Formats: sequence, C-alpha cells, structure tokens
Amino acid sequence: MHGEYKVPGGKLVVVDLDARDGVLRDVRVSGDFFLEPDEAIHVIDRALEGAPADLDAASLAARIQTALPPGTQMYGLTSDGIGIAVRRALAHATDWTDYDWQLVHMEPQAPALHMALDEVLTHEVAAGRRAPTLRVWEWASPAVVIGSFQSLRNEVDPQAAERHGVTVVRRISGGGAMFIEPGNTITYSLSVPDALVQGLTFADSYAYLDDWVLGALGDMGVKAWYQPLNDIATEAGKIAGAAQKRVVGGGAVLHHVTMAYDIDAGKMLEVLRIGKEKLSDKGTRSAAKRVDPLRRQTGLPREAVIERMIGSFRGRYGLTEGKVTDEEMTRAQELAETKFGTAQWTTRVP
Repeated sequence: MHGEYKVPGGKLVVVDLDARDGVLRDVRVSGDFFLEPDEAIHVIDRALEGAPADLDAASLAARIQTALPPGTQMYGLTSDGIGIAVRRALAHATDWTDYDWQLVHMEPQAPALHMALDEVLTHEVAAGRRAPTLRVWEWASPAVVIGSFQSLRNEVDPQAAERHGVTVVRRISGGGAMFIEPGNTITYSLSVPDALVQGLTFADSYAYLDDWVLGALGDMGVKAWYQPLNDIATEAGKIAGAAQKRVVGGGAVLHHVTMAYDIDAGKMLEVLRIGKEKLSDKGTRSAAKRVDPLRRQTGLPREAVIERMIGSFRGRYGLTEGKVTDEEMTRAQELAETKFGTAQWTTRVP
C-alpha cells in the first residue's frame, strides 16, 4: 500500500507498507523533507512496524513522538503528517496527479446560479460523469452568501442589503457569511472525488485542499497559512474563508473558498450583523481589521492574482480548459429557480 501527504506549508511524506493480521508490516517512510539525526528515519519505521492497522493518525503520531531520540529535528515534516500518510495508504487514497483536472472560468453569473452550479458539478463528479474541476467564479452582482445552518436574521440586516443592492443567498455548505462585491472578491470551488481526501480528518482536508493556493500566494509575496478550521490568514489578518460539503452517499467533496481582493468595510459592516461573540476568538475587536485584502498585500490587479493562482494549480497538477455542459447548465438554472433563488431555501433557518 502506498500513501502520500503534503504537509501544509511543508514537504511531501510518502509511506509504503503492508497490513497483515491487523497490524502494519514492512513500513517505509520517505519524502523530500529534512530530518536530523539521519537514524531517526529508521526509528520512525520501527515505531510504526507492528502498530494496529486501525489506529487513527493521532495515535500513530504519538507512537512516533515517543520513539524519537532526544533532540530530533524535523523540517517540513511532522509526526502528525506521517500518521496521516499511513491512514491514506490504508484507505487507498488517490493523489492530485491521478486525475485530469478541468478548469471552468465563465462569464459573470447571478448569485443563486453560482450556488446551483456548485451542487450540480459536484454531483456530476460523484457520478463519474465529470472530471475533477476547479471552478473560478465571476459575480454578476453584490451578494451575501450565508452558511447552510446560519440564521438569516442573525447574520444580515435586510434594510441595508436592499439599500446596497445586495442579494442574499444560502449555500449548501456550513460556515459563516461572506460579503461579496464583484470586483473585490475572488471565489473558487473544487469539486473532487472523495478518494482524494481518504484518510484525512474533516479538519485536515481543509488545509490539504488549499495547500496549492498557499503556494500561489507565496509566489506573489504573501506568506499565508491555514488557521483552523477554515480560515486562510497572514500576519496582517484573514484573507479568505473556506467551506465544504460532502455528497450524501459518498463519491465527491465540494470545497469552496472566498478571498477578499479588496473590501468596502463600511458597507460590509452595515449589511452583516457581526457580533462580539464571533470576534472573541479572533484576537481583534474590529471586524474590519479581521480582513486584509489581497490588493494591498500583492500590489497586483485582481485578474493577475487569478491568473497566477490558476497557473500555480496547472503547474502542480495539470489543468485543461473546460466548460459547463448544456445539460449541466439547464439543471443548474432549474435549481437556481426552484431552490437557491427561493425564500423557502434562504429562510430555512429564519
């Protein structure tokens, strides 16, 4: 069995092993990481040899930590990362490069249609009728996108939203509200086979699916990291939030991210009802200070940031130009009309 895991912000960990009689056998850990002293690599192998095959990643990491000699230094490598690579090997997880990735980057669409496209394309990936897809969104109008389980009245001031021409829509994933203005926002979705995240916890899958964009930001001079559970942050503040939805019955995962390229903080604070409790664990008293846009941090036009992000993904995993099929668009338009554009869905949590 073979498992790979790219430690977020670090290096690739590779584990080859067998599982016989319920325990790990012939374990070999390798990768492009740095490790001192040299013999620590053999200590890691021995720590995993004979371990019960049903141990979770944290328990495997604990075995490694206990066995490591004093003073061991890991660079680009963590015990948790090794444990995850083992779980991915046992789960027969796939790798990014196992797929022919498709890019969808369309003309601007209405907010409700974007919600519907996410659902339709991810179900198509689950059914095996669509290749794994990176979809970069273009917005036709301002919007607030609330999470699947958020209370509408607790999150949005309806009078302010109407005054600023902001459409409120509810997405199928959890998480918090996102304030959208077409020229100020960068949004993308990944619709991926669930085999890609096998062996990862729900929390680990967030950082794993966005490691590529952290690399892209680094190439633009922005040092970013994942702040659990679902924020992408820099020293200057939060720049993005992610959310996920697993297709019922398995088959695919939807992972989507909204990034602040620029922001009208005053307007955002009028439209969103951001409470003190939400800010209490963020280390700041000001909602405006929580978000530090990419425009200032990169000094690049929005289109250039998107182009570099796409280029980074293509350079890592390959990416061909794709499109939404006529059948997919028809289904998405129907869903936008009958579900995502209706008051019944938007107010399902009043």
